[in-house]
Amino acid sequence: MLVKTFGSAVYGVSATTISVEVYVGQGEKYYMVGLPDNAVKESQQRIDTALRETGYKMPRQKVVVNMAPADIRKEGSAYDLPIAVGVLMASGQLDPILNVEKYIIMGELSLDGEVKPIRGALPIAIQAKKENYEGIILPAQNAREAAIVSGLKVYGVKHINDVIDVLVGSSSIEPYIINTREEFAANENQYNIDFADVRGQENIKRAMEIAAAGGHNVILIGPPGSGKTMLAKRLPTILPPMTLHEALETTKIHSVAGKLGKETGLMPTRPFRSPHHTVSNVALVGGGGNPQPGEISLAHNGVLFLDELPEFDKKALEVMRQPLEDRSVVISRAKYSIEYPASFMLVAAMNPCPCGYYNHPDKECTCPPGMVGKYLGRVSGPLLDRIDIHIEVTPVGFDQLSDNRKAEPSKNVRERVTVARERQSKRFEETAGVYCNAQMSSSELREICIIPVAGQNLLKTAMEKLNLSARAYDRILKVSRTIADLDQSEDIKIEHLAEAIHYRSLDREDWAGK
Repeated sequence: MLVKTFGSAVYGVSATTISVEVYVGQGEKYYMVGLPDNAVKESQQRIDTALRETGYKMPRQKVVVNMAPADIRKEGSAYDLPIAVGVLMASGQLDPILNVEKYIIMGELSLDGEVKPIRGALPIAIQAKKENYEGIILPAQNAREAAIVSGLKVYGVKHINDVIDVLVGSSSIEPYIINTREEFAANENQYNIDFADVRGQENIKRAMEIAAAGGHNVILIGPPGSGKTMLAKRLPTILPPMTLHEALETTKIHSVAGKLGKETGLMPTRPFRSPHHTVSNVALVGGGGNPQPGEISLAHNGVLFLDELPEFDKKALEVMRQPLEDRSVVISRAKYSIEYPASFMLVAAMNPCPCGYYNHPDKECTCPPGMVGKYLGRVSGPLLDRIDIHIEVTPVGFDQLSDNRKAEPSKNVRERVTVARERQSKRFEETAGVYCNAQMSSSELREICIIPVAGQNLLKTAMEKLNLSARAYDRILKVSRTIADLDQSEDIKIEHLAEAIHYRSLDREDWAGK
């Protein structure tokens, strides 16, 4: 007898429906075709034992399992459940007229019949809804995640017996339902850290506010203990609230990577990723034999923080250059390509030298001559060229640390940032792929960032006297446009340019003895 069940395969952040065809007839052997990988092939032993433990059996006849489309490679253990259901129906142990074609079924089986969680439940549910399936049966741990998709019956099961009960209509398991919009609204901007926790550093906070308002990448340079990491971790708390669409995009990526926690639904806050400096280039940008999203994609719509930037492998940093420009990364293989979104804010932090005390007000630098420039040289010019704001962070004095006055909370800063972003959204509403000032092209820059004659003279003088490099010119204009947006000014004024010039420390020819 031939029976069809339906599963799904995830490629990138999208899913493709897989038809699992099971035939049981005369013969003795077990065959599995349709480009299964080793994890799929090993399902025979898991299914056999699980069925025996639950009172069923694997038929001692010829069993052929075909996974179509047969030219797409099937990977992972999540096909255990649709294969097991197909075997039970094709062998007559379950009624073959059950409405199994109305459901997408996915889940890994343990030897006692327990159903274990899978990756990519959200994109699988989205594809099931697109193809008008009535429902989806998957592990209970993934039910909340899949229930984000409205109009789809989501059954969370813990055991293969639960699956059978759902199919025959005798189950007490009700479809999992959540109100996505209410849950999202209730949990957005719920952070356990705040800008008010940072004592002093008002000029650095101002720079971070500008970066958040314009989507600018930032590098913080300062001695150990000056607060670089503390400030970076609080940057997501002042970014504009995520839209429902952004939250869905971000959740899909984390779902595919298996990074969503148990009983986790829609991600309501912007992600903050902080990989260690020993991270490989594959872990950073994505890839591998079975391509997975890397840290830059997990930081999509959020912040990627690279602490101790010069300590990162240079190759790992260089492969990040193109995604910084394109805001996506393409993983290419011989037979297919996968694209992951990667629109993130880069925040990097570094000591000014190996000992960490170059330009320190109290401690003397012990590095030999030329070492400071050599240390900075570990970070390539093309990468620095993609960072708009350079900030020198100085240590906080005792008076500021002991000051009990309450600092400005993240909520107040976020309100100003949101207003500035709204101005940019209106400005770029007819430009595809541009949402903030940091994403402006050179041609758009000339049209939008028009400065008066006095401003041009100031910029010329600054570039000559401070020995700013040519690449600093565009960055200064972009940052000055953001400062003007924060001031709700239509025009870029001299004071906006002056402040923007201040945020180009590493471009000065005299910095670190260059």
